[in-house]
Formats: sequence, structure tokens, C-alpha cells
Amino acid sequence: MSQPTSLRPEARKESGLLLLFVGLMLSMLLAALNQMILSTALPTIVGELNGVDQMLWVITAYILAATIVMPIYGKLGDLIGRKGLLLFAIGIFMAGSIVGGLAPNMEWLIAGRAVQGLGGGGLMILSQAIIADVVPARERGRYMGAMGGVFAFASVAGPLLGGWFTEGPGWRWMFWINMPLGLLAVVVVLFHLHLPARERTHPHVDIAGMVLLAIATTSLVLAGTWGGTRYPWMSAPILGLLALALVTAGLFVAVERRAKEPILPMNLFRERNFILTTAGGLLIGVTMFGAIGYLPTYLQMVTGASATNAGLLMIPMMGALILTSTVSGFLVSRTGRYKWMPIAGALAVTAALLLLSTMGPLVAVWVICAYIAVMGAGLGLTMQILVLIVQNTFPNRVVGTATASNNYFRQIGATLGSAVVGSLFTARVAELLVERLPAGGAALDGGPNSLTPEIVSGLPDALRLPIIQSYNDALTPLFLYMAPLGVIAALLFAFVHEKELSRVIERDAPVSAAPDLSAGMDAQAERKPASGGRI
Repeated sequence: MSQPTSLRPEARKESGLLLLFVGLMLSMLLAALNQMILSTALPTIVGELNGVDQMLWVITAYILAATIVMPIYGKLGDLIGRKGLLLFAIGIFMAGSIVGGLAPNMEWLIAGRAVQGLGGGGLMILSQAIIADVVPARERGRYMGAMGGVFAFASVAGPLLGGWFTEGPGWRWMFWINMPLGLLAVVVVLFHLHLPARERTHPHVDIAGMVLLAIATTSLVLAGTWGGTRYPWMSAPILGLLALALVTAGLFVAVERRAKEPILPMNLFRERNFILTTAGGLLIGVTMFGAIGYLPTYLQMVTGASATNAGLLMIPMMGALILTSTVSGFLVSRTGRYKWMPIAGALAVTAALLLLSTMGPLVAVWVICAYIAVMGAGLGLTMQILVLIVQNTFPNRVVGTATASNNYFRQIGATLGSAVVGSLFTARVAELLVERLPAGGAALDGGPNSLTPEIVSGLPDALRLPIIQSYNDALTPLFLYMAPLGVIAALLFAFVHEKELSRVIERDAPVSAAPDLSAGMDAQAERKPASGGRI
């Protein structure tokens, strides 16, 4: 086993590390953009490919595939190394982009999106884990903060780029643009990613755990996606999916306890910081996607903004998120203190949800943008710092598994938050429109279900005002209902133990069977930095 090594200041300043980081950010950008880029183009795509009834699967296929493979990439990266695995993930992602770009029908498009997700999940996890391989925890904050900015940028740039491609060169270019970006990432990784050699071993792959995790995740995501939309929440299909998720989750835990090299070691849950940050991150994920997912719809239907302008009005959130994410990263590297950041971030998210719950048709647009900015500031203080806390809790040999597990549960929270809020919102707005419109909306061409922002803006006040008020009254109470989740997350983060950020990168042998992670951390905490490890 090699000795702990440190990253000297002069080495960190070398162009190789900078280029490597650019390559990792490109990898994350590919994955993050493709969660959002098709949102504004979907009406055109499904119309051209004659698949309106399959629209949901264009988004769900990517998210579901990415969520399932996150723990798999994390575990395999710890076992066999991350460089080759990252190149594999980029290749899979590019292959999915080719399938999507050439898709002659909806079935091929959905298949391409699923293949993209199989690669995208690896791009997100491996990029975060590789930073832990080359940068000590004390210096990692600034890099993690910049990566948080990538997600913020993608959340706004994705829909805008999707609209631009759709109205310009065509929606298929949303897939073709991934080819030069992917090739650039491959070149950077090949020539600038140099990781320590690992001992040659014959790892035991946890096939049973992978299969059970895939079934449990698929069942839960489909229940959250279809519940209240395609099927009622208490219908047999949804209850059956939830029961299947519960049963397979129980079997998964039983298998992981006995697996030689579990994909999600139960020993992770012996660490208080892992439990607290994972649970808190899941709750923040619920509030984040529950709020952000439907704010553009609100801005279009209530304020009258166009689809493009609604995306532009989300820029204050992106700017605040990038600012706080970057500044918090530099503060962590400078001071070594971080516990206050996720607490403050969760409270800021709570404040933003309370402010958003007060919105109304007469509230100025700039005020709504200010509320959105508060949300962004809270998320910037929270999301990437949680990843840093998890990585600092475990030795390097399991950092990929720990990072992937933390992101997996956050992604589950994001999916459920978006699905549940969407279900409640659409059901309530439909009910209010029938109650408030004359004759239940019979005077509208196509009925209430045919409403678009353009149609609403051209209606007389007797119809337009009840519609606007209905959309407002259907969504704003949901922000209030989500606010306690932010408070609970802040309380969870208050119990996080602020361990000193490591100034060295621990190089361990490949993870052994069912390692005692708590013991590994005790040894790591007691170990003093080597003389060459000072920054």
C-alpha cells in the first residue's frame, strides 16, 4: 500500500491540473445539460415523431437510467479505477447522442435517451470522485464550488439552448452538439488525468445488488412520475409499484449485508455525517426540483412571460447559486470551516419557499426574481458542500462509493419532489379552473386542458383573470407546504460533526470485502499529516 501523498502548491498551479478540471467540468456539463435541454423542445419533437402519448418517457428515460447507474459507477470506480470508467461513460453518452440524433421515431429517441442516461450518471459521479483523487479535501472546496456552478448554468442554459436549436438549426442538434464536447473531454482525460496505479485484483461484482437496486429505483421513480397524472395515487398500478419498491429495497439491504463487495455498503450508514448529509440532501433535492420545475410555468401563465423570457427570468437563481457556490468553496479552502454553510443554505431555501408562497398576480416580476435569487443562494451554500463533507468522512478507497450513494439519494429526492409537486399542482389547477371559469370553461376552444400562455394572454378579462388566479392559487400553497422540509434539513445539518479537512490525499489499496469504514475513519482522524503535506 502506498503512503499518503500531498499535492504541493506548485503542482496545483500546473496547467495540467487546470486542463484536467476543465475536462471534468465538460463531462459534468454534458450530463447536467441533458437533464434540461429537451424541456422546451418536447412539443416540437413529439409532434414531428408523432408520439405525444410517449412524451413523458423522453425525460424519464434519461433520469431513471442515470439514477440507477450512479452507485454502480461509484463502486466500480473504487474497485478498478476511475480513468477508464470515465472514458467508458463518455463513450456511452456519445453513443446515446448518436442514437437520439438519428432517431426516426419515438421508440428510438427514448432508447437514445436511456443510453445517454447510462453514461450521464457516470459523468456526474466520476467527475466528483476524481477531484477527490487529485485534490486534498482542504483545497477541494473551490473546485466543488465551480462544479456546483455547472449545474446552475445548465438549469438555465439547457432550456434556452433547447429553444434556440428548435427554432434554428433543428432539435437534432441538441444531440449532435455533444459530439465535439465529448471528444474534447476524452482528449483532456486521456492526456491530463494521471491517477495512482492500483493493485491488480479480481473484484467480486455485486450483480444481485445491482439488479435489486435497479428494480427498486425503477419502481419508485415510475410511481412518483405516474402517480396523480397517468394513474391516481391510490390506484392498483401505483400501489403495486410502491409495494415492489419496498420489497426489493428490503431484499437489497439483505443482499448487501452478505455481499463480498456490496455496491452500497451498509457500513456507510455507521457514519453520522453520511446519514445526516444524505437525509438533508434528499430533503433539499425535494424542495429544489419541486420549486424550480414549475416556476417557469408559473411565470408564463401568471406574469405573461414567453417561454424564452421565463427561462431568462430564472437567471437570478443561476447567478446567486454560482456566486454562493464559488465563494463558499474558496472560504472552505481558506478557513477550513464549513458546517455553517449547509445550515445557512437550508434556512435560505426555507425563506425562499416562504417568500414564493406569497406570490400573486399583482406582485412585480422583479420581486419574484429576488425570491428566486434567495433560493439560488441557499442551494449554492448547500449542495456541493454536502459532497465535500461526505468525501472528507471516508478514506480515498471508498470515496467513489460514498459520493455516488449521497448523490443517488439526492436524485431520488429530486425525482419525487418534482413528481409529487407536479401531481398536486396539475390536479389542483384543473379543479380550480372548473370551479372558477364560466360553465366550467366550456366557452374555451378545446376546454381548460388546451390553455397555453399565448391563448390566455388573448382572452377577455372575464376568462383571463380567473385562469391566472387559478394557476397562482394552485402552486403557491405548495411552496408553503415544502418549507418545513428546509427547516428539518437545517436541523439535520446542525448535528454534523465538523471534522478537520484533510490536507493530504490518502492512497489506499482497493476496497476489501465489506470494509469497516468506521474503523478506517478513526484511523484517518488520528493520523497526522506528513511533513510534506502542509499547504
